[in-house]
Amino acid sequence: MELERAVDTYLRHVALERGLSDHTVAAYRRDLEVYTAWLRARGVIDAEAVTAELVAAFGAERASADPPPAASSLARLQSSVRGLHRFLVREGRTEADPSGRLRPPKTPRRLPKALTVTQIDELLDAAGPAPGSPDASVAEPVAVRDRALLELLYATGARVSEIVQLDLDDLSHGDLLRVRGKGDKERIVPVGSYARAAVEAYATRVRPALAARGRATPRLFLGVRGAPLSRQSAWLIIQAAADRAALTAHVSPHTLRHSFATHLLQGGADVRVVQELLGHASVATTQIYTHVSVDALRDVYATAHPRAR
Repeated sequence: MELERAVDTYLRHVALERGLSDHTVAAYRRDLEVYTAWLRARGVIDAEAVTAELVAAFGAERASADPPPAASSLARLQSSVRGLHRFLVREGRTEADPSGRLRPPKTPRRLPKALTVTQIDELLDAAGPAPGSPDASVAEPVAVRDRALLELLYATGARVSEIVQLDLDDLSHGDLLRVRGKGDKERIVPVGSYARAAVEAYATRVRPALAARGRATPRLFLGVRGAPLSRQSAWLIIQAAADRAALTAHVSPHTLRHSFATHLLQGGADVRVVQELLGHASVATTQIYTHVSVDALRDVYATAHPRAR
């Protein structure tokens, strides 16, 4: 089977049958374009002609590139190559998997950086006034929207891609929010009173005017022209609020997700409950957050143990 056709077939499979996001599929495509171009330069255009030696040489050459790639990028690239060849074997398109001995590099596990509760308050206030505050009645419409967006991100720990895909109907469960995560899997996440008030203020006072500027859409969060808010726009909204709050720490949409998980665990939440709220397939992914609270554990130990000092 011709390599380029094999890649297209594989990408259709991961998009349609495995339900991977457009962002993930695009990353796979970029990786496999690099791989097939490398093979074509060596005269290999058919999937059956790829050998284990070629795959190993490709991996070694990428790993020794100058400048060296990040371990995470190299691991994803190798994962894309392995996924392609395993798929071709399963589908009977090739007889053997030449990537079987390809081993991704070990990526360092970095502790996620979370904001303090005080920093979260400063970020939210910089996005827009809280509902019911003296400034709320004269706030700019986009400030009301931005406050609702950030409140909901922090209150639910949802990914920014999940928040911008929310429809109005996803809010029709009282204090529960229906979130569609990776692989189009749904989960239900509680929403606290602060976020509910902010979203209600936006949905009743601001969204109708924004919706009138564009085509009809069920999306909850809209841009100034009435179109659904994009991930990139949400990122810029968070960056602008962080700049106004003069936060020195790097703040991204994922920072709010990290902060959500960290603050729950510091407050005594069970790690498996946090796993469910975050939509992690494995509790091992969630357990990284348990290491973030080492300083808190040290403080408790120093305060509580009679021979700590």
